[in-house]
Amino acid sequence: MADKGDIGWRLVAGAAAFAGGFVAKKAIGVAWKKGTGKEPPVNPESPDVALSEAVGWVVVVGIGVEVARLLATRAAARQWAKGTGELPAQLIADAAS
Repeated sequence: MADKGDIGWRLVAGAAAFAGGFVAKKAIGVAWKKGTGKEPPVNPESPDVALSEAVGWVVVVGIGVEVARLLATRAAARQWAKGTGELPAQLIADAAS
């Protein structure tokens, strides 16, 4: 069973990842519109969207959102370590492997 610190970290990390991904997707949408002059595809799976546009959108969003989530979670881990004096247990175990 998870202890309170474990649950607390999971909540903090989840919130940070969600916020980072949300902000990144919005920023990528604005950059897409500015760069292409078109709105980003709402449904890339639709046959009405050109394959090149759909693949481009999925690649850009996938990489951008995951990088933002990684950075947000790492920033949250730094703040967690400042507040508690140690990294979350999940991150310590991963570092030792």
